Amino acid sequence: MSTVSMTSAEPDLLYSEEEEALRAAVRDLLTDHCAPADVIARAESDAPHDLALWKTLADGMGLAGLLVPGERGGQGATHREAAVVLEELGRAVAPVPYLTSAVVATEALLACAGDAAAGLLSRLASGRTIGALAVGLHTAPGGTFGTVRLESGLLHGELTGIADAAVADVLLVPAQDGGLHAVDADDVTLTPQVSLDLTRPLSTLSLDGVRGRRLGDAEPAVHRALRAGAGLLASEQLGLADWTLTETVRYLKERAQFNRPVGGFQALKHRLAQLWLEVAGLRAAARSAADALAGEQDTEVAVAVAQAYAAPVAVHAAEEALQLHGGIGMTWEHPVHLYLKRAKADSIAYGTAGAHRVALARLAGLEAP
Repeated sequence: MSTVSMTSAEPDLLYSEEEEALRAAVRDLLTDHCAPADVIARAESDAPHDLALWKTLADGMGLAGLLVPGERGGQGATHREAAVVLEELGRAVAPVPYLTSAVVATEALLACAGDAAAGLLSRLASGRTIGALAVGLHTAPGGTFGTVRLESGLLHGELTGIADAAVADVLLVPAQDGGLHAVDADDVTLTPQVSLDLTRPLSTLSLDGVRGRRLGDAEPAVHRALRAGAGLLASEQLGLADWTLTETVRYLKERAQFNRPVGGFQALKHRLAQLWLEVAGLRAAARSAADALAGEQDTEVAVAVAQAYAAPVAVHAAEEALQLHGGIGMTWEHPVHLYLKRAKADSIAYGTAGAHRVALARLAGLEAP
């Protein structure tokens, strides 16, 4: 009987010691500085983003520059480490622009050559500048974008569904001329949009004769950014699903009915067991996507698989948590509603599960007739 040996091309789904240490550090920080009550209070305010927490994550821990090479002022880490950070941010529903600035905007800049892009990349890596890619959060890798016109050197147009634009210092705007342009956020008219996820607000951007700085070609930059965003979003969804499952199990062990813990009822055991299996599958898919992005091998397939699977599991986990918490789960004071809203919003971010299934079928040569 022949055996198949493990090669460098095989995905590594396990966490390294360094990744576990990073997880512990981020979780400890979020435990101390991102309490559920504080997140709920911010969600009710006009300023849902926690910029003090962002400063600690970005400046104090250097996490904003994980994906940026050391020679450009970053940490020179990989998508695996960024995925661990996003897992923990998902567990806390942390209202910080990590995914949009430290991943998506950063990846767009990494695809651009030249001093302008390099300088801006260093500023994002330091965390003192927040960036946002001016493409709707719903846009999947390979989707359409670039409705902004370039006329006489000035940008004109309107963009909707831009995540975390409210706290961005610079916007990366793809235009119809095929270029990606850096625009100062102060030069853009920003209108808040109603968003289901109160911890990741959306905005409409209006550009009326705004001057930008061309950084590079838009198509490869946006595709790279959206691909990384979709792939690492699965890790955020994993953290969210894992928290809701863990918290639900804890609650059902404590809540008693008929003089016995509710968690001991067979029907609930079956639901929790099924959910555990789904979350375990999500962990494998999310880790595979992060590993593929880090190694740049089979990336398109791994990202499509992760997002085709992640959204339904995260939504299911949050819905089960809400139902199994009973009456307390329906209150504003309990944070489970934040997780359900984030899960529902994430289910259409960077492409729906259906869109990624279509992409996966195309990649496998199995398109519908």
